[in-house]
Amino acid sequence: MLLAQRMSRLGTETAFEMLAKARALEAQGRSIIHLEIGEPDFDTPAHIREAAKRALDEGYTHYGPAAGLPELRQMIAEKSGALRGLELAPEMVVVTPGAKPIMFFVILATAGEGDEVIYPNPGFPIYESVIKFVGAKPVPLPLREEKGFSFDPEELVELISPRTKLIILNSPQNPTGGALSRHDLEVVAEAAKRHGVWVLADEVYNAMQYEGTFQSIASLPGMCEQTIILDGFSKTYAMTGWRLGYGIMPPRLAEHITRLAINCNSCTSTFSQRACLAALDGPQDEVKAMVAAFRERRDAIVTGLNEIEGVSCLKPKGAFYVFPNIKGTGKSSAWLENYLLNEAGVACLSGTAFGKFGEGYLRLSYAASREKINQALANIDEALRKL
Repeated sequence: MLLAQRMSRLGTETAFEMLAKARALEAQGRSIIHLEIGEPDFDTPAHIREAAKRALDEGYTHYGPAAGLPELRQMIAEKSGALRGLELAPEMVVVTPGAKPIMFFVILATAGEGDEVIYPNPGFPIYESVIKFVGAKPVPLPLREEKGFSFDPEELVELISPRTKLIILNSPQNPTGGALSRHDLEVVAEAAKRHGVWVLADEVYNAMQYEGTFQSIASLPGMCEQTIILDGFSKTYAMTGWRLGYGIMPPRLAEHITRLAINCNSCTSTFSQRACLAALDGPQDEVKAMVAAFRERRDAIVTGLNEIEGVSCLKPKGAFYVFPNIKGTGKSSAWLENYLLNEAGVACLSGTAFGKFGEGYLRLSYAASREKINQALANIDEALRKL
């Protein structure tokens, strides 16, 4: 059967492809350490799970408002505003089943055929995939290791053209673990205001910044009116399987994003939104404990990687990924990804899974126990010594 031509432009997220390969090896009896999937290895806190159970018993099993339950939108506006030093209104909030729909809807609403969208590279692969899908031109903004995986301001300015409609930022970042400084954000803000360009700020890892303090471009003067904040519950509250995210944006854009949601998914499940109220308004002790554990694991995996010949690794400022430089091994990223899976029993991702500027790097998630991380490091070291 024939498919629409645009389907040829739609990419994927290779972490799930690597997971399938790893699972196939496990089915054959191999022991595999999973450092490929970006999800916390902690359980959703009990008070959040209990809130969902209560909501089911209370009848939250029907359609809800397309943009989200009013009480949740209000709380998101309050909590997100307090974090960023902004006064936000519930009319600015759109709740979606996962954060990816905000990505998809915003790109769909702001960029069309022949338009250009600037996005970080290496970066989350869905950015480039959706830009291509809508018929716009993806314009990669290189993230440089020598700049702590930030960008060169002059490069950004040179990339903006009359066709630029959107700039995508991600901080803290997937896959590098880098975090943009206030100066970096000021450069983007000045360029965006001068050219009248929207900014999509993917801030889903904001609770996991270990160096410095989290900075949001929406907090800069005049930028709340041009920024779409993308956030969610998956990472902060270990709720990846719940599929709950949200966007915060000017009300005039929120109306259009809500219409896209109506056409796509109608609404987000109501009982799960009641659980999100408990997440935001309940105790944050488990979140703090999880982030503290990630910080310890980060320090351990960075130290271990830097002791392996041919590998060097910057200490990431946030998220739960390391992006080691493997150029000293003399092997390509894709080759080494497969070699480590088959020879070392370690599932990780090639840097090129996140764009062409990821060549020479691997992404490893340290959302795994210290024991698994230590074993993975030993396995990688042994495998590389055989080269």
